[in-house]
Amino acid sequence: MEKTLIILKPDCLSNKDVGKVISRFETQGFEIVASKMIRLSSELLKEHYSHVADKPFYPEIEAFMSSSPVVCLVLKGEGVVSKTRDILGPTNSKEAPSGTIRGDLGTDQMRNVVHASDSLENAAIEVNRFFKTEEVYG
Repeated sequence: MEKTLIILKPDCLSNKDVGKVISRFETQGFEIVASKMIRLSSELLKEHYSHVADKPFYPEIEAFMSSSPVVCLVLKGEGVVSKTRDILGPTNSKEAPSGTIRGDLGTDQMRNVVHASDSLENAAIEVNRFFKTEEVYG
């Protein structure tokens, strides 16, 4: 079974959409095997967004992602990485169709409700970045 990292972003929490989002994942049959609420540090964000940390827009990402605590989850299920990405819709919420999480709940490219791993390889890296082995139950 595959695992993927999910981060419910500050906009998801401030809009009180956490339950709605988790329900959509559970409805698809995915199992939550880890969860916690954390405040993301500058250090952790730079590591997580290392692929864009040198870009001029990175400070805005860091400011947004550290503006409040986030909820991190590990989901487990058959094809969870690709299926989760389908449920979310495109990164830019303005381009996401109705019926997807981002299309229904997001507002733009950054305030798009949820981060999800984009590949099996990145999922393994990201799960290990945010969770200790003993915090994942499955």
